[in-house]
Amino acid sequence: MATKKKPAKTPGSTPAKKAGKRPRSVVARQRQREKMRQRAFAVGAVALALLLIAGVAGWYVYQEQRPEPSTAPPPASADAAGVKVGTGPVTVDVYLDFMCPHCKEFEDGAATTLDTLVSSNAATVVYHPLAFLDRFSTTNYSTRSAAASGCASDAGKFVEYAKVLYANQPPENSPGLDDNKLIELAGTAGIDTTAFGQCVKDGKHTSWVDGVTEAATKAGVNGTPTVLVNGKKVDATPDAINAAVSAA
Repeated sequence: MATKKKPAKTPGSTPAKKAGKRPRSVVARQRQREKMRQRAFAVGAVALALLLIAGVAGWYVYQEQRPEPSTAPPPASADAAGVKVGTGPVTVDVYLDFMCPHCKEFEDGAATTLDTLVSSNAATVVYHPLAFLDRFSTTNYSTRSAAASGCASDAGKFVEYAKVLYANQPPENSPGLDDNKLIELAGTAGIDTTAFGQCVKDGKHTSWVDGVTEAATKAGVNGTPTVLVNGKKVDATPDAINAAVSAA
């Protein structure tokens, strides 16, 4: 009986691989890569959590250390925009700077008109003391004099003190009047210099001046004197103001 011979193996040949199965080495490498991805994801998640914790902690530290916003009240008879004088139905806004020479000229020419509009109850005049010309003074005189006018408003003497400031106006490009002189002038305006002096030395209304100046800038005021009647700009002359008030 003949026997079947097994086929001879070709030197160097290997048995055929079964279809659908991957070598163990490939599977092991894929498992290793998956473990590395999971490990990297875990490390990244921990790092992100630490960053979030650090950020929250930093925010709380900032909240604890940041300066409190100014809560100083505006001067008497004033709000965040300016000092109101009178109760008339028409509003006349006067934007001024106590170092501005043209504002002094306006004061000299229009003060009587404004006083009459208030006393006759024809208009409410809102004075906005600005700090536009601080750059022309080595002592920020515009801010200091405007803040002092706020102290005068506390005493119910804003208009009187403004007149005195203009009568003693220093030239541009000068240091301006010092605080002692500002306090001394208050006495000539009929103001008790004790409380006024403390107000000036404490800089009580300096932040208010900053706010008035910022509000004026946002409203489009870019020079002094500027006069508005019921929100409309008019020439800074007595005739123009009277005409606009009458028309309003």
